[in-house]
Amino acid sequence: MKNQHLSYRSGNPVLTSKAFDIPSDYVDKMTIGGTVNKTFLSLMILVGSAYYSWTYVSVINMMLLPSLIIALIIGFVTIRKKEWSPITVPIYAVLQGIFLGIISNLFNTLYDGIVFTAISYTLCILFALLSIYRLGLIKPTENFKLGVGAATGGIALLYGINIIMGFFGSGIPLMDLNNSSMYSIGFSVFVIFIASMNLVVDFDFIEEGSEKGAPKYMEWFGAFGLMVTLIWLYLEILKLLAKMNSRK
Repeated sequence: MKNQHLSYRSGNPVLTSKAFDIPSDYVDKMTIGGTVNKTFLSLMILVGSAYYSWTYVSVINMMLLPSLIIALIIGFVTIRKKEWSPITVPIYAVLQGIFLGIISNLFNTLYDGIVFTAISYTLCILFALLSIYRLGLIKPTENFKLGVGAATGGIALLYGINIIMGFFGSGIPLMDLNNSSMYSIGFSVFVIFIASMNLVVDFDFIEEGSEKGAPKYMEWFGAFGLMVTLIWLYLEILKLLAKMNSRK
C-alpha cells in the first residue's frame, strides 16, 4: 500500500515532507519509542533550564533576547544538518528553556498561577490529541495537512508583520496582549487550535519516519519538531490566559 503520511507539506516548518529525503542504508533505524524517549529527554532539559532561569531571573534577565536569537540560529542549523540533531537539539532545548523561564516569570508576576495553568493546558492538549490520533479518530489527510500548513503560514506572516510594525511603535491590535476584547481572545483561540492541529501532523511525521526506516538521529529531529510546536502552543496559551485575566 502506498504511504500517504506526508504527500504534502507539514504545517510545522521543521517537519516537512522532504525531511526523509535521505539515505536509508543505516543499521540503526528510527522508531516511535526512540522518538518518544528523545522528546521526553529534550523536554526535561528544557524544563530544567527554564526552572534555572526562572529562579535566577534577576541575574540572567539580560539573556532573554540572546537566548532566543541563538536558539533560532541553532534551530536553522538543525533543519539544515539533521545528522547534527543529537548535539544541536539539547542545546536548543537549553536556550529555549532560558527564554521560556524568563518569559514565564514575567507573566507569573502579572498574574500569579498563570504559568502552571498554561503548562497544564498544554500537556492536556498534547495527551488528548495523541490519544485521539492513536485511536484513529482523527486522520491527517492531504487536505487536512494543506489546511493546517496554510493557516500556520498565514499566522507566521501576521506575526512577522506585527514585529515589523513594532519597530515603528505600532502593531496589529488583535495581537496586543493588552487587548482583551472578544475579537482578540477569539484570535488567540484560533491560533491555539491551529497549533494543536500541528501536533497531529507532527505525530504523523514521526510515524512515517519509523515506517520508512529513517536513520536513528532522526529521532532527535522528530523530537525537535514536536518541541517547536509545543513551545508555540504553550506561549499562545499563556497569552490567551493573560488576555482573559486582564478582563477581570
